[in-house]
Amino acid sequence: MKGTLAESELQNPEVSILLLDDREMRELNRQYRRKDRPTDVLSFPMSDDTCENVQPDLLGDIVISVETALKQAEERKHSLYRELCWLLIHGTLHLLGYDHETSSMDEKKMRKKEAAVFDRVIKDSKLKTFF
Repeated sequence: MKGTLAESELQNPEVSILLLDDREMRELNRQYRRKDRPTDVLSFPMSDDTCENVQPDLLGDIVISVETALKQAEERKHSLYRELCWLLIHGTLHLLGYDHETSSMDEKKMRKKEAAVFDRVIKDSKLKTFF
């Protein structure tokens, strides 16, 4: 199911977003990915067979470490708002079936889609000064 929210088959797609610190994110990353360190974003899609009775338009959950996002924003010399938008886009694309860890070709596709969606967000945003 690769695509954007507009291209998805869902009538009214819903995503839940949880903002955490590094300590809490490390625990989730350890529990679900067996990686004992914090990460910037995790996605939990609801489109697999284990979630049959869930609300049909629920795309999934996105968890973001604000602490890591702040560090990355500082390193990249842009705003926290910009970093959070990028991570939200990244997480949403994972929910839609994109995966940058499967192959270099898939990584290129996902990065290209991230950039296109981000450019659209900036173009359409009335909050350009935050980027």
